Amino acid sequence: MRRLLCLLLLCPLLALAAPERPGAGPKIGLVLSGGAARGLAHIGVLKALEEQGVRVDAIAGTSMGAVIGGLYASGYRVEELEQLALSLDWQQALSDAPPRTDIPFRRKQDDRDFLVKQKISFRDDGSLGLPLGVIQGQNLNLLLESLLVHTSDVRDFDRLAIPFRAVATDIASGDKVVFRRGHLPQAIRASMSIPAVFAPTEVDGRLLVDGGMVDNIPIDVAREMGVDRVIAVDIGTPLQSRRDLKTVFNVLNQSITLMTRRNSEAQLATLHADDILVQPALAGYPGTDFAHVREIIDAGYRATRILEARLAELRPEALPAKLNAARAADERAPVISEIRVENNSKVGDETIRHYIRQPLGEPLDLDRLQADMGTLYGLDYFEQVQYRVVHQADGNALVIRARGKRTGTDYLRLGLNLSDDMRGESVFNLGASYRVNGINRLGAEWLTRVQLGDHQELYSEFYQPLDSGSRYFVAPYLFGEAQNIDLTVDNDPIATYRLQRYGYGLNVGRQIANNGEIRFGIGQDWGEAEVRTGDPALPSFSFTEGYYQALYSFDTLDNVNFPRSGEDISLDLRKFDQSLGSDDSYRQWQLKLDKALSFGVNSWVVGGRYGRTLDTVEVITSSFELGGARELSGFRQDALAGQNVSLARLIYYRRLTPESVLPLDFPLYVGGSLERGRIWNNDNEFDSGYINAASIFFALDTPLGPLDFSYGLNDASEHALYLNLGQTF
Repeated sequence: MRRLLCLLLLCPLLALAAPERPGAGPKIGLVLSGGAARGLAHIGVLKALEEQGVRVDAIAGTSMGAVIGGLYASGYRVEELEQLALSLDWQQALSDAPPRTDIPFRRKQDDRDFLVKQKISFRDDGSLGLPLGVIQGQNLNLLLESLLVHTSDVRDFDRLAIPFRAVATDIASGDKVVFRRGHLPQAIRASMSIPAVFAPTEVDGRLLVDGGMVDNIPIDVAREMGVDRVIAVDIGTPLQSRRDLKTVFNVLNQSITLMTRRNSEAQLATLHADDILVQPALAGYPGTDFAHVREIIDAGYRATRILEARLAELRPEALPAKLNAARAADERAPVISEIRVENNSKVGDETIRHYIRQPLGEPLDLDRLQADMGTLYGLDYFEQVQYRVVHQADGNALVIRARGKRTGTDYLRLGLNLSDDMRGESVFNLGASYRVNGINRLGAEWLTRVQLGDHQELYSEFYQPLDSGSRYFVAPYLFGEAQNIDLTVDNDPIATYRLQRYGYGLNVGRQIANNGEIRFGIGQDWGEAEVRTGDPALPSFSFTEGYYQALYSFDTLDNVNFPRSGEDISLDLRKFDQSLGSDDSYRQWQLKLDKALSFGVNSWVVGGRYGRTLDTVEVITSSFELGGARELSGFRQDALAGQNVSLARLIYYRRLTPESVLPLDFPLYVGGSLERGRIWNNDNEFDSGYINAASIFFALDTPLGPLDFSYGLNDASEHALYLNLGQTF
């Protein structure tokens, strides 16, 4: 009886001394800190922990720590995370622009002017629209959704294969927000919204930014999950020395680092003697260094292996059944039975639905869906286009959420170009375009373009889609232009005419997927040709033109300024007819072709153009133009004019600077070109003969557009220097 009484008295003490899970060892909480690219070291830490048999029971993460921790907690294997980090196009993921191949052809046409690529947006009330971040996070959202589609029905993060928490900051109040529930991709996205770089994530009416602002190493959050011991991974950026603070960017980075280091040190001070701190050696890797992913992962691995003796105290055990099930389950391609649209933009639901090609009753095709979302976002109506899979009793619903742009959908773009032949002749053009989007639910647009300088132009087009997918359209337009045309006889310019035209027209057409467009139209214009310089005996005259037109365009270039792959083709056919009021009846056509190729770091563009004027007609009103950088280099821009044109060219360029994932990337290119061209008239009074030309150039691809410095010369004893912003080839 006395022995039984002693056992009863000792039972509570034994219960306190025993582990929470008999035979399982202490409950381990893994804390993964934020640090942008440096956070990829967490993959190496997880790899080393698994090799040493350490079982993780809970994960708390901030920023990149939330990304790696959330993926691991949802069932991703370490080798899958490592392969993802090594193969991912980080520059694409950390930008908003979809791949150019996914952009609708209508938007690709915007690249064709010399206008700079940055747009100034305006709201419907005319006020200037400024974004909340340089990057809206469109591609990052799509990436997280695609990786975590199998967790779409999980709202309680304790139900994940490993219980998980993500930390964010309420930018309005400064409060710490800990995600225990919700939509996992959204929680992770909020946790890594670096202020001013990424736009805040709106969740339940709160604007949330990077959790590193308040809790970069969330040890306290892990303890609240009921863990016995903590493994904390600190990959925070160290402070820069006084001599390294040389630019405004250095000071800005230092300010952010100061905030994160102070709260990190406060958290590290709470570690117990039996907790474990992992600090990978990352001094040589800044937070933007996604070029050394393998080395960063290896640094995390090596820092964890060093702690093998201490980690041995944590008893190894087989993975829990829930984690094994999450890794084995084939839930990343659920069968879709319904597609729904949630939309508050200017375009109708049916327009958005048209671009989603996912068949019903079949597994989710993530690659095709990614391309479809890129096309939707490329329409320029949306701040973000997201999707999620909702599990229902009768199947899975794919929900497309399109949020209209708060900054407005009307855009102003500017541009300029300048060339000088170093002999006193220069050409200068300043341009602007204004596009009003979303005039009706089908997505009608009104585009107006103005250009001042050597070639003056006013063009205004109303583009009205005829169906929800903008496959068919009608586009009436008005235009006016004025430019100088040289009249040449026996290869000597004898006069310069000032040619002015103004008119109108109507096109109907069809878009060909995202790559092309065909238009059929009718137009009429009037004009005057006045002698500006030269023989005063030459006549000035007025004219009227009426014509039928067919225009085919095809564009698969991956980059309009410095392409590495794809083609750009256009064919313009016109028939001027007296039945439409034209003074003369004649035919004219022009073919343009450029093909981009790349071999390693070297890129080539091969192509040119060929145009003919058939039948007898006035030279001044029917001339093509040739001359300028890579357009028979050495001549000033549009120096040659004639009724027929031929140009072949080979352009080479090489990028000198490494690629960067920063929003402000300034790639520098060096290159050159070889060209051969000819221009001539039908009356045989002018034929330049074939002229050989060459150029060298340096080009800086700025956020405003490419800034190009070129020097060209040719065997007609002409040479010129060119400066251009916004146009390359």
